[in-house]
Amino acid sequence: MVLSAALPTSTQYCCRQPLNLYDSPALDRLATQAAATRHLRIVAPLHRSPEQNPTAIQVCLCEDDYPGWLSVGDLAQLVVAATPYQPQVVTATEIRAQVPQVIAYTQAAMAQPNQYLWGGTIPPNYDCSGLMQAAFASVGIWIPRDAYQQEAFTQAIAWSELQPGDLVFFGSATKATHVGLYLGEDRYIHSSGKDQGHNGIAIDSLADQTTAIGCAYRSQLRGAGRVIAAYQPQTGLTL
Repeated sequence: MVLSAALPTSTQYCCRQPLNLYDSPALDRLATQAAATRHLRIVAPLHRSPEQNPTAIQVCLCEDDYPGWLSVGDLAQLVVAATPYQPQVVTATEIRAQVPQVIAYTQAAMAQPNQYLWGGTIPPNYDCSGLMQAAFASVGIWIPRDAYQQEAFTQAIAWSELQPGDLVFFGSATKATHVGLYLGEDRYIHSSGKDQGHNGIAIDSLADQTTAIGCAYRSQLRGAGRVIAAYQPQTGLTL
């Protein structure tokens, strides 16, 4: 790709390989990752350093409307998309039929050596919501990126209605900050960090009142939600 300060913002690009997106043009904190073949749009001109060297460009991922900053060194890994991203329209029944594959994805990810990675959405290292998004995306169902967005997107359900494949949310009284996938029999699989978790993917119990990790997450339980639709992007889909 030719490096330009005026790259078209109406064009969709496809990632040749997995790419990191950051939360600022300083490129010092991972925001999310884009797997190979994901679509993105450029939304702002190149950001330049005080020495006027281009350092980063602001982009938005098409599948989930997630923003981030891409290093200019990674622009060469983008190609103009042959066709724009087309979101799936699926029913709750169709999603329910895919739950075994969603669960299998998380368990296969747990079976590989891994550790918690803030912003991680691609193998082998994930953050909590990145694992959930990747698991559903593996069967063609896109959900929002962050835990609080996933909570708002899903259909809230009572604890008595929990089924395998539902999402369980943790956090404060005001915001979800962690998410796991319910497996049945009070168990959930999640990617948790070093300070209050396993530093990677593991299975815990909602009923655990004995271990430090189990008690910590139990005390932060907020609620549960069911994925009943695929996310429909709000941004334009034109080439």
